[in-house]
Amino acid sequence: MSKIQLKGQLSDIDLRLLRIYKVVVESGGFSAAEVELNISRAAISIAMSDLESRLGFRLCQRGRSGFSLTEEGEQIYHYTLQLLSSIEDFRTQVNTLHTQLKGELNIGITDNLVTMPHMRITNALSALKTQGPDVTINIRMAPPNEIELGILDGRLHIGIVPDLRALAGLEYFPLYQEESQLYCSNEHPLFAITDNNIGKLSLWDAVVPAYAQTPEIKACHQQLTSTATATDREGIAFLILTGRYIGYLPAHLADQWVQAGRMRALLPEQYHYSTQFSAISRKGARSNLVQQTFLEYLTSEPASSKH
Repeated sequence: MSKIQLKGQLSDIDLRLLRIYKVVVESGGFSAAEVELNISRAAISIAMSDLESRLGFRLCQRGRSGFSLTEEGEQIYHYTLQLLSSIEDFRTQVNTLHTQLKGELNIGITDNLVTMPHMRITNALSALKTQGPDVTINIRMAPPNEIELGILDGRLHIGIVPDLRALAGLEYFPLYQEESQLYCSNEHPLFAITDNNIGKLSLWDAVVPAYAQTPEIKACHQQLTSTATATDREGIAFLILTGRYIGYLPAHLADQWVQAGRMRALLPEQYHYSTQFSAISRKGARSNLVQQTFLEYLTSEPASSKH
C-alpha cells in the first residue's frame, strides 16, 4: 500500500473534490452520483482524476467491471468524513456566538419509531425548526451499532437507540419505554384460535431479530422456534404478514395492522417485553448550540408523556 501524502495547503478546491468523492462513494459510482451532484459524468471523472493527481494514488477502479474503491480510496473516504465533520463542528462553534440558531443537526434514528404515539422526536424537531428556521436537519436511519459509531466518530450529533449496552464514550438521555408483543397475521392458523386454546407456541415457525438484543429480550425470542430472521422490525412485519410466521413487534408499529384486522397479539399477558430507548451524544464533545437546543426539547417533555 502506498503512503498517503498531501503536499501544500488544503484549498477550497481540495474540499470541493473531496465532497464530490464522498458523494461518488456513497452513490456507488459515477453514474448514480450525477443526479445527486447535478453535474455530468465527465465532470465527475475529471474531478476524480484531479483528486487522484493531488493525492498521488488511485482512489477507485471504474470500468466495465464496475465501480470499487482501492485500499487507499477506503482510507481517504473515512478521512474525508472526519474532515467534513470537523469543518461542520467549527461552523457550529462559530454559530454559538450568535443568538440565532444556524448550522446542521445530524441525527441517527433506529428504524420504525415514527409510529410512537407520543411523537417526542417529531415534536422536538418541530420546535427546533421553529426556533431556528435556518437549521438544516439530516436524519439517517440505521441500526443501533452504526448510530453509536456515527456519534463516536463525529458524523452524527444525536442518536436515538435502544439501551442494549452502555458505551463509555457516550452520554445517555432516557426517553421512553417501547412495549412489544407477539403477533400473527389474519392469514395464520392461530388468528382464529382463542388464547385459551392456542397451546404451545413453540410448535409454530417464528421470525426473530438478527440484531442485538438485551439478554432479557433475547430470552423471550428463545422461547419460539426460529426459522427466519430479519435485520430490522420492518423485515419482521413483512414475514408476519405472510401468514407463515409469528413474531414480536412494537405495539405502536403493529397497531395499524391490528386496527385493520390483519394482525392480532397472541397471549399478550404472557408474551411481551419492554425496550428502553434513549438519546445519545458523545461525551466530551464541544458545545453545539443546535445540538443542545434539540436535546433540551427532546428531554424536557412532561413526565406524563415519557413512555
